Amino acid sequence: MELSIPLVDLKAQYRTIQPAIDEAIQRVLASANFIMGSEVAAFEEAFARYCGATHCVGVSSGTAALELTLRAYGIGPGDEVITVAHTFIATAEAISAVGARPVFVDIDPATYTLDPDCLAAAITPATRAVIPVHIYGQPADMTRINAIAREHHLVVIEDAAQAHGATWAGTPAGHLGHAACFSFYPGKNLGAYGDAGAVVTDDPAVAEAVRLLRNHGRHSKYIHEQKGFGHRLDALQAAILRAKLPYLDRWTAARRRLAARYTALLADSSLALPAEAPDAASAWHLYVVRSEQRDELLAFLNAHGVAAGIHYPVPLHLQPAYADLGYGPGDLPVTEAVAATCLSLPLYPELCDEQQDRVVELLYAFEAEREQGNPG
Repeated sequence: MELSIPLVDLKAQYRTIQPAIDEAIQRVLASANFIMGSEVAAFEEAFARYCGATHCVGVSSGTAALELTLRAYGIGPGDEVITVAHTFIATAEAISAVGARPVFVDIDPATYTLDPDCLAAAITPATRAVIPVHIYGQPADMTRINAIAREHHLVVIEDAAQAHGATWAGTPAGHLGHAACFSFYPGKNLGAYGDAGAVVTDDPAVAEAVRLLRNHGRHSKYIHEQKGFGHRLDALQAAILRAKLPYLDRWTAARRRLAARYTALLADSSLALPAEAPDAASAWHLYVVRSEQRDELLAFLNAHGVAAGIHYPVPLHLQPAYADLGYGPGDLPVTEAVAATCLSLPLYPELCDEQQDRVVELLYAFEAEREQGNPG
């Protein structure tokens, strides 16, 4: 009988920590304090401490975190923000939302993160900030990115939506730039049970600006100091995240073990396997291989009960939504090559060795069929 192996198994995670989650939910329901309040404050304090930062401001999503951080730094019309096209569209959407122009640069062929050489070449007098994306849980080269940013007086905003628990040169993601933006979308390494996000920073002025912006520009109920947004973090989601946070290091260790096991088991395959940069400790949000027969391999795995995925098949510079920027095929060759060949394999802390062995067995079976000329 075929095993049914999901890309991520949130039901399995819930089963392992059900008492803690149920208690957190019941605590909020009993209090009837659903918006902001002590649950949000307690999570903010705990997550700031986890990241080694001074401030954490909970918001409604990772997208909101990016937009409000850009606004807090005064970035808007006429400004350029450099980022990558190999990411979820929220990275660029936030730049567009504040009226700035996204400038896409290519990625490193080994880590799939922002190539610092491309960053330096893309800076113009209009450049105000850079958003490196810690894609798949792998931190970008923050040593070089920060050095370039300092030279050109740029704000560095980490897109750490996939990097909870990752480190660069021993420093946690979330404490590698001027500010960092996290998503707690349910499938993330630290996930809520709905949309949620946070901004982490050591800058008290930025933290205060985000606090105002998330809550309609106010400190008191009916005095609005500026125009803001309804981007508050729900107390229920904060309580769930607070209940999960003590497990995050354990989950990250499990992801790292499974990633290392994939790498060892697939060493004799023809797949291009992911690699960590020397200074990086990835959170392994995803284990992404590359195959020139990616679409056929995906169909093969799906047909045999394995739910693989693609993150991300169409780079942002080639998306219809960004056609107005004037990019075309061939402008970001590494990004385009990765987008055409990347495949995410099942990876989550509860994945057992038997399930992983089955995934590996199918990967080799696919290669064997191709060598024999059998379409499968």
